[in-house]
Amino acid sequence: MPVPVDVHHELATAPNGKFIDVYRPGTHPTPLATVLLWHGIGPDERDVLEPLARTVAGLGALVFVPDWRSDAPDGGRAHLLASLEYARTHAAALGGDAGRMVLAGWSAGASAAMGVALNPAVADGWRPAAVVGIASRYDRPARTTGTPPLADLAVGGPSDPLPVPVSLVHGTADELMDTTCSRELLESLIAHRWPARLEEVRANHAGAIGAEYDPALDRCRASEDELIRAAAELTARTIAEAAGVPAA
Repeated sequence: MPVPVDVHHELATAPNGKFIDVYRPGTHPTPLATVLLWHGIGPDERDVLEPLARTVAGLGALVFVPDWRSDAPDGGRAHLLASLEYARTHAAALGGDAGRMVLAGWSAGASAAMGVALNPAVADGWRPAAVVGIASRYDRPARTTGTPPLADLAVGGPSDPLPVPVSLVHGTADELMDTTCSRELLESLIAHRWPARLEEVRANHAGAIGAEYDPALDRCRASEDELIRAAAELTARTIAEAAGVPAA
């Protein structure tokens, strides 16, 4: 079972003024494996990722979960990149390994993370140690780059960034984005000799992160369903493994 974690709510010092939740394990040696986790297209929905982030932190990682707005004029690009800068700047002070950070995301956040790995110039040449993409599609423009990750891979050429390990997670009952979306990226990554794998979990789109859609709230919330929580634990372990957290 994950160890208890302390939850810190901080206001990012970046110009966007967005809130960033910081999750860190209560009893683990430092420096901690570090993860920046982006939510999906719903504006300012970092709370949706709380169950997943807590589980990842309980496994031994420092996790940043920022708000960002897909309805911003630039589609959220500045918010996302500002949160990346914040995490890189503050990870060491919080016990994290600032030099080795995993970029992870759910839905639109996943393609945004993949976009940075394929186009490190958008982050001043920075490259994540690994990418974890949860329940997304990669044939649409990434919020961080404006180009589809699959199109970026297809272009190829001598200027290709060095391969970054990519772990994909997708629910077999995803009603919004079929698992073929992740399988297509997996095949393209392997064809371009990027280390990649795909975990298929027994969950729908929200269930892959331990959440379920609540019509009354018109947003996702944490699920109490044991099957959904089990699927989310597999997702959390995939993130922790990508970050280099030793298996329990």
